[in-house]
Amino acid sequence: MATGGQGDLLGGGPVAPAVRRVRVLLPLPLAEPYDYRVPEGMEAPPGTYVEVPLGPRRLFGVVWQDDADHNGDRVAETKLRPLIRVFDLPPMPAVTRRFIAWVATYTMSPLGAVMRMAVSVSAALEEPRALTAYMRSEGELPDGLRLTPARKRILELLLDGPPRLAADLANDAGCGPAVVRALADAGALTPVPMRALPRFPVPDPDAAAKELSEIQRAAADDLTAKVSAGGYSATLLDGVTGSGKTEVYFEAVAAALRAGKQVLVLLPEIALSSQWLDRFAGRFGVRPAEWHSELAPPLRRHTWRAVANGEARVVVGARSALFLPYPDLGLIVVDEEHEAAFKQEEGVVYHARDMAVVRAHLGQIPILLASATPSLETLANAETGRYARIDLPARHGGAQMPDVTLIDLRRKDAAPPARQWLSPILRNALAETMAAGEQGMLFLNRRGYAPLTLCRGCGHRLQCPHCTAWLVEHRLTRRLQCHHCGYTAPSPDHCPHCEAEGSFVACGPGVERVAEEVANLFPEARVALMTSDTLAGPRAMLNVIEQVRDGAVDLLIGTQVMAKGHHFPLLTLVGVVDADLGLGGGDLRAGERTFQLLHQVAGRAGRESRPGRVMLQTHMPEHPVMQALLAHDRDGFLAIEAEQRRALDMPPYGRLAALIVSGEDEALVDQISSRLGRTAPRTREELTILGPAPAPLAVLRGRHRRRLLLKGPKNLALQPVLADWLAQVDIPAAVRVQVDIDPYSFL
Repeated sequence: MATGGQGDLLGGGPVAPAVRRVRVLLPLPLAEPYDYRVPEGMEAPPGTYVEVPLGPRRLFGVVWQDDADHNGDRVAETKLRPLIRVFDLPPMPAVTRRFIAWVATYTMSPLGAVMRMAVSVSAALEEPRALTAYMRSEGELPDGLRLTPARKRILELLLDGPPRLAADLANDAGCGPAVVRALADAGALTPVPMRALPRFPVPDPDAAAKELSEIQRAAADDLTAKVSAGGYSATLLDGVTGSGKTEVYFEAVAAALRAGKQVLVLLPEIALSSQWLDRFAGRFGVRPAEWHSELAPPLRRHTWRAVANGEARVVVGARSALFLPYPDLGLIVVDEEHEAAFKQEEGVVYHARDMAVVRAHLGQIPILLASATPSLETLANAETGRYARIDLPARHGGAQMPDVTLIDLRRKDAAPPARQWLSPILRNALAETMAAGEQGMLFLNRRGYAPLTLCRGCGHRLQCPHCTAWLVEHRLTRRLQCHHCGYTAPSPDHCPHCEAEGSFVACGPGVERVAEEVANLFPEARVALMTSDTLAGPRAMLNVIEQVRDGAVDLLIGTQVMAKGHHFPLLTLVGVVDADLGLGGGDLRAGERTFQLLHQVAGRAGRESRPGRVMLQTHMPEHPVMQALLAHDRDGFLAIEAEQRRALDMPPYGRLAALIVSGEDEALVDQISSRLGRTAPRTREELTILGPAPAPLAVLRGRHRRRLLLKGPKNLALQPVLADWLAQVDIPAAVRVQVDIDPYSFL
């Protein structure tokens, strides 16, 4: 006899099965998940990637929790809409979901906005489509084909290599994919179907282990023991430039690979990765998976899926790589941990170094922070015992630290000639270096030809129409550019204010102007420029690096993209054109940042057997930063810097949070800023409120900006204070209030 339900026993007929519901987090700025119904026969445990309806749209989402775990208000069953489908992927790991929730709470960001960073390429949820690659067509090029420089580069890239995707070819050739497709339409290229991108090979931990010094071996053994033991640990690897930090932490990477774990290595800028990738391939036999904004969309989709299913064993990437859904992460390395580039300033505002420590703690795995100039925050954690510390105090292979000379530009014998920027002392050193068959580097952290262009007739300055910033002249491209919003315009022939023709004059030097001076001084020298403006993608960067490494360049001129991570055996002289740049402006971290940058630049000189020299042109040789660089006294400088911060209860010995109020209507922005100022929690003695005041960049991308700063003691969580504060003010839709916990930039 068939068994009926309780309704049968009571005579009321069969009872409808209970509706199964789940909470789904959508990739929108939402504070919590939405309720959905699970159709019969569908399984959707927490972490499942699903497609759901939202109004007339269909969106992807992540099942965040079973409804049984939800304690809030429940949506009526009659209003529940069903899941549309489940994507065929491993579920988002529980540790990733906990990490997303932690970041959202800490940064006071919507939960859905943080989740969106973990699935930033939603097309990866779908099964890969067939792809089209291109190869050179056989035989002669079609008659009448016009060979532009971009087309020539594409054809050269395909001379002996395998078929390649249009986006990859365009990226390496510095052009758009349309150029590739036009060559195919003309018959010069042949389309080749590709069913899928190749699998990521597994790095071999024992492929080519390097011989380490006794100090390096002790450091590597310490790190590998932590990786093998598992569990959470945080370690600072503090080593001077050229001490072999990378080879040391490669041994920790090898230990994680032997244990079958995934590894994440964070680099502050993708521009730093080219030599790093070569070193990784030399040590482990293959290149790792890469994750950064320069990847072509098909490769981004492919890489995301490879990470999610555990195929990509080692990932090297920019800060966004931290949010990928690793199923079996066993080690995180943050290289150049002091770099400000790890701080994301827009959207979800977070510091990747600090969030990486949180991710390691949640996953109970080791994390390694490496730097030659550690941040005060990291040093403070090492001093209090929160982080372990390993020191590499000497350069590898017997190389010595370079000699440092301060060139006092106030002295008549050191001052450059009128409208020139290189001191006679630095000029002579450059001539001696190149005469000896060695290489020199000139560093100026200022892109373009000149930072300011004004009319000599009326004094009119060319300013960005969207920002409170001057337009920077780029003489190589004959354009003006704003380096804050990206606005560009042709260099004008006449002044828009007084109509004078040919009256504009460049004020101050940029790297292009320094290169012009060098060309006049050393016309026979082989010179290369290395800036983010002059290099079209990673391939162009790699080409310059290879030329310098092969001795095909006598003098390298550039900005901070060449300051870190590069090893040039013949480079023996580094000249800093304006060492004082960055010390002004009242930034809390101005001294620390300037020291770190110049120390890293100086570290490019004399990394092998030939001794190195560093010359810093300065108007302030007595400044503590300059004196510390002269004496190689990093610890002494940082001790002074730490004492000044401690006396003012500034980070890392106090807490800061910023509110940035912005909008297109200046009066409305001022009105809301004033309301926030009036309702600020000024009655609490342990808190200090600064502002509202115009931000240094008072207009950015057409939006007026005002800042308020909240300062509190180290042990006080500022988020609840900010939440109560913001709840007292009704913020109109036309105004945005951005919360920045632990601000790094004060622009």
